[in-house]
Amino acid sequence: MNALVPLPVVLPLTACGLSMFIGPRLRMLHRLIGIGVLAAVLAVDLILLVGADRSGPLVVHLGDFAPPLGVTLVADRLAALMLTVSGAVTLIVLVYALGQDMVDREERAPIAVFHPAYLVLVSGVSLTFLAGDLVTLYVGFEIMLMASFVLLTLGGTEPRLRAGSTYVVVSLVSSLVFLAGIAVAYAACGTANFAQLAVRLAEVPVGVRTLIEALLLTVFGVKAAVFPVAAWLPDSYPTAPAPVTAVFAGLLTKVGVYSILRAETLLFPGNRLSTLLMAVAFASLLIGILGAVAQTDLKRLLSFTLVSHIGFMLYGLALGSRGGIGGAIVYTAHHITVQTTLFLAAGLLERRYGSTELTRLGGAARTAPLLAALWFVPAMNLAGIPPLSGFLGKLGLMQAGAADGGSEAYVLLAACAVASLLTLYVMVKVWNLAFWRATPAHLPLEGTVLEATDDTDDGDDSDSAPVVKSTGAVAVAPAACVRTTARVPYVMIGATVAAVLLGLSYTVLATPLAGLADRSAAELLARAPYVTAVLGP
Repeated sequence: MNALVPLPVVLPLTACGLSMFIGPRLRMLHRLIGIGVLAAVLAVDLILLVGADRSGPLVVHLGDFAPPLGVTLVADRLAALMLTVSGAVTLIVLVYALGQDMVDREERAPIAVFHPAYLVLVSGVSLTFLAGDLVTLYVGFEIMLMASFVLLTLGGTEPRLRAGSTYVVVSLVSSLVFLAGIAVAYAACGTANFAQLAVRLAEVPVGVRTLIEALLLTVFGVKAAVFPVAAWLPDSYPTAPAPVTAVFAGLLTKVGVYSILRAETLLFPGNRLSTLLMAVAFASLLIGILGAVAQTDLKRLLSFTLVSHIGFMLYGLALGSRGGIGGAIVYTAHHITVQTTLFLAAGLLERRYGSTELTRLGGAARTAPLLAALWFVPAMNLAGIPPLSGFLGKLGLMQAGAADGGSEAYVLLAACAVASLLTLYVMVKVWNLAFWRATPAHLPLEGTVLEATDDTDDGDDSDSAPVVKSTGAVAVAPAACVRTTARVPYVMIGATVAAVLLGLSYTVLATPLAGLADRSAAELLARAPYVTAVLGP
């Protein structure tokens, strides 16, 4: 079974090569390759999850070179669980993206560009979860950066290029800090392998060890978009196409959370920086959700809730207990799926009504009841309404905080409660504005299409005014006219339904998921199973 460990990295890269080789014209073949390979990756992920849970960490030394010379890939319970969740999410998002392309046929985002970049992104995500050393983790981050910049700037529009540039600059700066952290760790310990670092860092002077930890936490904090290094996220994600935004929001920030979890439990046990982590979690929880309260654009609103809910995961990690880390693992798996689903639903809303600006939406529950249901279920899940998985994850974290008994833990517990209530307020606000209220008077009613046209023939469009073309409804054109109704392809709806069902499955399978998370937490805190599996008895 160890031989299967590299496949989640190798298969998408192989499929990327095939996509580049066959060219842009064989569109159906691109779709078959992408869906087939990601389905195979998901199957391998499930096998690795079962194997890691039954027999312990699965290890492969590439080229049969022992640490520290070779590259080591490790699939323990935590890595296999993250691989499985990410495999399911990336497959669903790919189907959603293919459904969108079947209708759009946009030459600005040709399938020959999207497919290879998306497959490279999946490979990079898998590599970060499986990385057994800091250098391999760095390579995984850089693979994701390369692919994500291409996906963020699909179409080459000015807003996307501007947002993509911000994302790349922030990522490159964090990469430089990461290289500095790797250099200091290697100079102090003579290795970058996680298992060897877990043994040798204990012999390093406290000051040097704290410096390494601070450098790595800074890098991983940027990737996870925790406050105060999260300002780049709300400006970068909302401009991208809906499937790209969905997979970025669901997965890329969780790669940072995973890296923090791995480093703090394996390399730096003892929670020396637990107070700092709790302060960061507190700020992320409250500032992120207050930012969401102030937004009127749905995508930016969801981006701020993403920053806020990273604080829940950091809270469990900062507690350092088995219950806290187990709760953080459950909440991470839950949040990957639910946040992705919300962005997919936002993409459906944008296609149906031409905008995600809440002040320009209304009446969607009457005109599109299925779309309303696809939004409502994950929205309530994110808010933590019983008995959904969001409630179960938050309950586990709060119980772990109460069991800790420290004053910082109780302050964070109160912050979690406030953030949950404000999340519910934000979700209800979106529901009322976009779905429940009647269509505002200044917006077109059902069946009305707004187009920006120019009645003159002088070749100058600079002074052209929007003209309303109505099909049975009287409307006044808003400042920037948009398409208000459009057919939503069934493939996109089906993919969103699958994402909603995946999120609900965490509620149905709450007991086995919580048990797996608890065993993962115990394995992380013990450290010995990981070190022994990599280095031998």
